[in-house]
Amino acid sequence: MKIKTVLLAVILISIGLISMNISNTSQTNDDKYTQARFRMVEIQIEHRGIRDADVLEAMRTVPRHLFVPINLKRSAYTDQPLPIGHNQTISQPYIVAYMTESLQLKKNEKVLEIGTGSGYQAAVLGEIVDSVYTIEIVEPLLKSAEKKLDKLGYKNIFCKVGDGYLGWPEASPFDAIIITAAPPRIPEPLIDQLKEGGRMILPVGEWYQELVLITKKNGKISKKKLLPVRFVPMTGEIQKQENTE
Repeated sequence: MKIKTVLLAVILISIGLISMNISNTSQTNDDKYTQARFRMVEIQIEHRGIRDADVLEAMRTVPRHLFVPINLKRSAYTDQPLPIGHNQTISQPYIVAYMTESLQLKKNEKVLEIGTGSGYQAAVLGEIVDSVYTIEIVEPLLKSAEKKLDKLGYKNIFCKVGDGYLGWPEASPFDAIIITAAPPRIPEPLIDQLKEGGRMILPVGEWYQELVLITKKNGKISKKKLLPVRFVPMTGEIQKQENTE
């Protein structure tokens, strides 16, 4: 009887040690990613001119390594876009920060994102504004992103499978719109869904693309070219229109 008791005690102690090791390993990994994320913000983002405190804090908060494929986690905080499947990418951290800062977002605003992708940009926006509406044309990507966002506790991000060119009319107008795929021209339906005084940022072009900031005043838009970029093309209705012209 004593032998059985001793064996049981040994087993329980072993299980406890294994659990502690797993817990310690998990804690070590979390610390490692947190340190990498803070270095990313300092070196890749702050040192390159991003000053908006809300944007910087959001970039420090959102765990980018949870939005990339498992085999690319080690590269999650490097200064580059990464493939996420279905011929799509998660944008370079600096570009995410730059586009977000350019919109000059306020806490009480509502933002439309075209191209959910991994869900990372939506999470960054969700840390800053009151509500985010995000659309993705590739259904498996949308479902994956939605699960990640739910798991991380974002209650202010609303996801939908659909054609980003058409926007989200029933939720409009929006204070700001961000497009993370490049149309050959600015989509008119999205301009219509932009609130008076609203801002929209998007890459425009085919082989040569420029990041453009649009402001809507008195029903008219003004455009400001920011910098050359390279994004995946916008697909769906706008692509069909180009092919028929």
